[in-house]
Parts: sequence; structure tokens; C-alpha cells
Amino acid sequence: MSSEEQAAACGLLHALGEELGPLSPELEAAFRRVPRHMFLPRKVWLDEEGDWVTCDSDAEPVRWLAAAYADAPVVTQVNDGREPRHGDVWPSSSASAPSIVFRMLRMLDARPGHRVLEIGTGTGWNAGLLAALLGDGNVTSVDVDPALTGAAARSLKALGLHPAVEVADGAGGHPLSAPYDRIIATCSVRRLPYAWVEQTRPGGIVLTPWETPWFCYGLLRLHVGGDGIASGRFAPYSAFMLMRGQRTDLRIYRDVVRDGHTPDESVTGVDPWLVAGADTDARFAVGLRLPDVWHAWHERPDVPGVATRLWLATTDAGSWAAVDWDGTPGARAYTVWQYGGRRLWDEVEAAYAWWVERGRPPVERFGLTVTPDGGRAWLDDTSAGWSL
Repeated sequence: MSSEEQAAACGLLHALGEELGPLSPELEAAFRRVPRHMFLPRKVWLDEEGDWVTCDSDAEPVRWLAAAYADAPVVTQVNDGREPRHGDVWPSSSASAPSIVFRMLRMLDARPGHRVLEIGTGTGWNAGLLAALLGDGNVTSVDVDPALTGAAARSLKALGLHPAVEVADGAGGHPLSAPYDRIIATCSVRRLPYAWVEQTRPGGIVLTPWETPWFCYGLLRLHVGGDGIASGRFAPYSAFMLMRGQRTDLRIYRDVVRDGHTPDESVTGVDPWLVAGADTDARFAVGLRLPDVWHAWHERPDVPGVATRLWLATTDAGSWAAVDWDGTPGARAYTVWQYGGRRLWDEVEAAYAWWVERGRPPVERFGLTVTPDGGRAWLDDTSAGWSL
């Protein structure tokens, strides 16, 4: 590593210590053994005031290196590797923020001799850290995108690391190398594939970022029992890209709201920002209670008397709702429009009231139990809950 790269890496190590506390000697050794910049492509995308702009290491080496060693995610692929058209750029793969990478490695609690399956190779940096910690032969990493696995394998080989890197749909795990002591996903899921439970030894751990259509948030850590059941709690943090096979590609005007739809009009006193604003605990709870409902904010819609509109819809596009704010500061009433077989805003109000009545519980009090029949979410008590 050059002196500039070493200085940048030391700066990140210090930042990680400030955020997480001192890393264990093993984690720090893995950090130094596997430099993050070695796993980033020459061209990355950085967020500039809501727009994704490219940064090329040849043209902007200082800016690129700063991004490589900032405690922030770096987008490494857009549009699933296809050339963006008409300025439509959306991230499809990234290098996660280093603090969340090391937070998850701590939560995974992988120990010498453990066999680990990683779902979502991405850049390969996390696979490299795992290989440095556990040895090449104990780490298998899979990704559905051959372009990503190819680049990751080359980066790993350049550092003398050789974990198994395979092209596969991570939803099916990787049965050829099963069973595993630990499974870790670097993409979020809305439904936990039961194959992950089946391929984990009794007593093992499955760790994955979580997402509902309402809110991408939370880390789920499941303990796998010998009875084919896995159960565990959520933790805060994380915002990962969704597993490709679980994406919902819906647009309000293209797929949901149609000419001829005649919605019912009503009024609510519930501020829409309470359920879709800055309160992460409220948003997480609403999403977990309504796992097939998503939302989108529309600022300054071309509608007379409406300053901001919150759209809601089901993932099957069968029902939708809209909540309008007229721009009045401190408003106590909002116009509601609802269409379809379900009254979505009524459901959101009920989910929010349920959360408030139980003392506004934080993310850590929620959990999930996974069986061959599916998943059940719960609050505090695994014996109660609701189906996902």
C-alpha cells in the first residue's frame, strides 16, 4: 500500500474505533490484511445532493481514495450492470459502510473452525475479511451476478485469498457445501428463505439485513434449533439493497393509480409524518405489521391545494391510498383518498395505534420465528405474533 492508502486506512480504523469501540485483535488483523480499496472498481457512484455521480480513480484519485476509506457505503454498480438510459440511475450493488460490516461480523460471532456461507458476494471485501478470519476453506460466498463474482474473485486472488466464490441465487443457499455454522447475508430480505435454516447446523446462526416494503431497516439474528425452527430478534441499523428475487418494481402512476379509479374521500387527524417520517421505530413497526404495503412521498404534486402527498399501495397493486397536506403549518387535519378492496390508510392508522398502545417499543423488542410453513413476527413473546 502507498503512504496515502496507509494513511486513509488508519483514518478509517480510527473512525471504526470511535463508532464501535476498539476492534478485537482478530478483526483488526483482518482489516489490515484485506484493504478495502482493493475491492472497489475504478468507477464508482457517489451521492451528491440526491444525484448519483461517477467518480473515476484515474481522473479523481484523491476523491476516489477518500470514498474508499470513508465510513459510508459506495455504490459499485448501477442498473444491474446495464448502461443507464435517459438519466435513470439506480444503485444495484454497493460496498457497505465499514462500520456496519464490522458490526455484523461481531454479531455473527464466527469462531475458528466455523464454516460460513455468505449470501451476496458484492465486491468481495466481506468474503475476504471472513477468509482472513477463518481460512479460505471455511468460507463460501455466492452471488447471482457473474460480473460481480468474477471481479470479487480477482480481487481476492490478488491478495492471496481463495474462499469459494460461486455464481448462484442466494435464496437457495449453497447446498453443496452445507451444513454451515453461520450464514450471513449482505442483501436485505423481506422473506427469509427456509433453505438458509435447512443448511445451518443446529446451534448455528443466520444473520441478515431486513426490509419491508414500508421501510428498509433492521438486522435479524436467528438461532437455529434442532427442530427445524429458527428464532431471534431484530437489532437496529442497516439499509441494504434488496435480494434481487424479492424486488417489487411498482410505480404509482404506471402500475397502481388508473384512469377510472374513484377513491373514497375522508379526513384524518394522524400526521402522515408520524408513520413515514423520521421515527425509525414507528416506521419499522408499521412495516412489520403491514408486510405488503409500501409508500412514496410526492412533493409539490400538480394538484391544487396540495403541498405534499403520501401515497400508499399494496405490493399486488390492488389497493391504494393518498394522504394530502395542504401546506398549513401545524395542520391537524389531512385529506385521505382510498381505493380498492382494502382501506390502506385505515390499516396504517391501526398499526400505528397498536404500536403506541404498547409503549412505542423499539426495534430490539421485535423478533421473528421461521418454520417450514413461513415466518411469524412477534413483540417480546414468541408464543404470540402474526404471520408474514
